[in-house]
Amino acid sequence: MRPARPFFLLKLICPGAVFRIRTEEKLLCLTFDDGPDPETTPAVLDILSAHDVKAVFFCLGHKAELHHELVSRIRSEGHITGNHGYRHLDGWKTNTQVYVRNFEKGTHFTSGLLLRPPHGRIRPRQYRQLARTYRVVLWDLMPWDFDSRLEAAKVLEILKRKIRPGSVIVLHDKASSSVLSFLDEFISHALLEGYNFTTELVQDK
Repeated sequence: MRPARPFFLLKLICPGAVFRIRTEEKLLCLTFDDGPDPETTPAVLDILSAHDVKAVFFCLGHKAELHHELVSRIRSEGHITGNHGYRHLDGWKTNTQVYVRNFEKGTHFTSGLLLRPPHGRIRPRQYRQLARTYRVVLWDLMPWDFDSRLEAAKVLEILKRKIRPGSVIVLHDKASSSVLSFLDEFISHALLEGYNFTTELVQDK
């Protein structure tokens, strides 16, 4: 089983990044990576709208450029867009200058404020450079919805069992994700448990 929490070294590499919302209230932040996708993103937006829940969409620049109407819809419905890079580059395998320029290019189509490194794979020098310009947002809980070996019921179980006040949750709005199979049920469960959803990301200590 893959770990649902981020690897502890990531907090050492990214000391000022957001992993959880600093709160004692039962608040959650839903985030979606790797979109926008013409099949998955509209359905995700419909589910969020049905529950009046707002989320943060960390979009890939080349997809946002191609599907700019989806980016417009995301924003018009009160959600926030973040920068996931123009391309989905692995920081461990990418030259720092190339890596930083990839986010700079993505800014034109996504966000110049919030950033999430793909895979959470980022080197200290890359982080230091990017943190001068962006608020880097990582996560508290990743249920691996994009892993085809993991059934949607198991992803839902992980979410139900692992959420806690302030959790920043990573899901994916792309075709290979099982998100559409469990998102509605998860939101309903969280609301019944007394949680609310927010997009106000506050730096964790």
